[in-house]
Amino acid sequence: MTRSTGQPGGRRRVERLTDEMAEDRLEHRDDELDDVTADEDAEEAAESDEPRPRPGKKRSRLDMLYRGNGGLDIVGRGKTWYAVFGAALVICILSMVIRGFNFGIDFEGGTSVQMPANGATGVAQTSQVEQVYAEALGFPATSVQSAGQGATATIIIRSERLDIAQVITLRQALFDRFQPIGTSGAPDRAAISDSAVSASWGGEITQQALIALAVFLVLVTVYLSFYFERRMALAAMIALANDIIITAGVYSLVGFEVSPATVIGLLTILGFSLYDTVVVFDKVRENTRGLLGLTRRTYAEAANLAVNQTLMRSLNTSLIAALPLIGLFVVGVVLLGVGVLGDLALVQLVGTIVGAASSVLLATPIVVDLAMRDKRWMAQAEKVRARRAKAARRSAAAAGTGEAGDAGSTAGPSTDVLDTREVAAAGAGRSRGGGGESRAAAPRPGARPAGKAGRPSGKRRK
Repeated sequence: MTRSTGQPGGRRRVERLTDEMAEDRLEHRDDELDDVTADEDAEEAAESDEPRPRPGKKRSRLDMLYRGNGGLDIVGRGKTWYAVFGAALVICILSMVIRGFNFGIDFEGGTSVQMPANGATGVAQTSQVEQVYAEALGFPATSVQSAGQGATATIIIRSERLDIAQVITLRQALFDRFQPIGTSGAPDRAAISDSAVSASWGGEITQQALIALAVFLVLVTVYLSFYFERRMALAAMIALANDIIITAGVYSLVGFEVSPATVIGLLTILGFSLYDTVVVFDKVRENTRGLLGLTRRTYAEAANLAVNQTLMRSLNTSLIAALPLIGLFVVGVVLLGVGVLGDLALVQLVGTIVGAASSVLLATPIVVDLAMRDKRWMAQAEKVRARRAKAARRSAAAAGTGEAGDAGSTAGPSTDVLDTREVAAAGAGRSRGGGGESRAAAPRPGARPAGKAGRPSGKRRK
């Protein structure tokens, strides 16, 4: 009878020990998860080189941008940037198709007439030259520009192709009106010169420029594919095409004359645009290295962090590059009146601004969208969201447990809100914490029994 009545008590004792061991294992696993999360957060904080701000001192947004932690959501607003650049592309393409370009005589052919601005009657003004040209030939000149200052000032007239009779008539009218001074110091008809420009010369320049552009794009694509990734090379080419189309569209919109200097300037901005893009992509690659095995942040967040870290560098580089171009444009167009300098400065200025904007606002969001098509990065993003959701639930559970403890020690957490494992762990921790209803902690497996029943009495059992 003693043996039969002891079986139910022993079974209950075994069940109680099993439950307590299961609770201990759940607590140990939750502690391990907390340690992993804490380690990842500590590692993420250690990666940041930024010193912690002093208590009570709030940093300005400009200071945060210079330190690379401005917190601007650039990648997250990718659709907005796509819409802005898309609208600009549509406007520029329509302008190029409808209005076309104002090609100079280097591309269409024509006649160029030059003479000294200083004459016996005074210094010739461009407006006066335009009036004499129209009176002599009956139609306006294509362009009249003044180059140089002082004794070296020169008037340059460009027009459509003129025959010999028209050239003689124009030169006589200019000499009669302005009497330009020659090298001898006296008025001289030989001081007025003319030259015919063939349209084939401009066509040859355009052909060579297109060949150079094609070779450049092929080499850059190969380099970016090997040094970075194929999706980064594709994004860089898309941003580069955007820069070329918008820069060309600006010339079509404002009606500036397209000269060989314009083509040369267009080729030079390609390198600057790619420089900014490579700087951002290099930081993106650094931030995403080894990220597939971690759950700290997603690819999009790492790329957005890279943009914030390189934003001020890109802005400062673009500003330093734009200041000389603005000076060149003002000096070449306003002061000296040299059209070649104006054409060269304008195309480089527009390309610099558009290239900096596309490198930050367009290229990086394209890389993120291409990367999120990869199943590996999609799975990693799901893990990040799952980890954050679990951390949020754990924080809510901790807050709920604290409120319940303040309300009364007898009230336990609601199983409708918390996970059952968390309820069991919380209940086990409360039981071990003390109180009249607490019970002895369960012994570890294989440990020597403790207590009165576990001490040897010295008596031999029969």
